Amino acid sequence: MPKYVIEREIPGAGDLTPETLQEISQKSCCVLQELGPQIQWVQSYVTDNKIYCIYIAPDEETVRKHAEKGGFPANSVAQVRTVIDPTTSE
Repeated sequence: MPKYVIEREIPGAGDLTPETLQEISQKSCCVLQELGPQIQWVQSYVTDNKIYCIYIAPDEETVRKHAEKGGFPANSVAQVRTVIDPTTSE
């Protein structure tokens, strides 16, 4: 199943409290349950003004549906074509 990187522009994201991040995570998980097992949240990276999320989903439409139902921005959705790391150079 394809993997996606979602860029969410959220001003002040890096200043969100642990409680707020927990609330956002809980909302995301509730929407994921509604949408069914075909979409999975892998993890997210919080920066100063953005959150980058990694999802596994059948298509971009499903990722965007999750964002819409959860009230989350999805400013950019890109399918991961391959993964590289330092061992790729060997």
